[in-house]
Amino acid sequence: MLVYSRDTTEVDKHAVASDIMRRLWEDRTGVISTQVCSEFYVTVTRKLDPGLTPEEAWEDLEALLAWDPVPVNASCMRVARHIELRYGLSWWDSLIIAACSQAGCIEILSEDLNPGQEYLGIRVTNPFNAGGSTLETET
Repeated sequence: MLVYSRDTTEVDKHAVASDIMRRLWEDRTGVISTQVCSEFYVTVTRKLDPGLTPEEAWEDLEALLAWDPVPVNASCMRVARHIELRYGLSWWDSLIIAACSQAGCIEILSEDLNPGQEYLGIRVTNPFNAGGSTLETET
């Protein structure tokens, strides 16, 4: 979701993501993990065409640091391992959900995870489907 807020080649997704990001800033309800910050930086500087410069991407990350990113530490990794085994998810998705769990999130916005699915009581919403949500933690 974060990437689409900067990717103007995906016009519809860019509009939705930009609106959600605006609301998250206004409401002060954004949650993010250090992993998602890292993935965002790599994606927008190396995979988008046209991409952001490292300086532009860093400015975005500096702003997101105000959300006090959830660190991927030993505790988070243990929860991620439980999620990986229980739900059969990728390690990277498991880490994101673990960080959400540690932050007390009730919803995660993702187009990669199954909408409507719940992991450890955290509901997945695809923000690009009709009736998307206002909370966010994933790229």
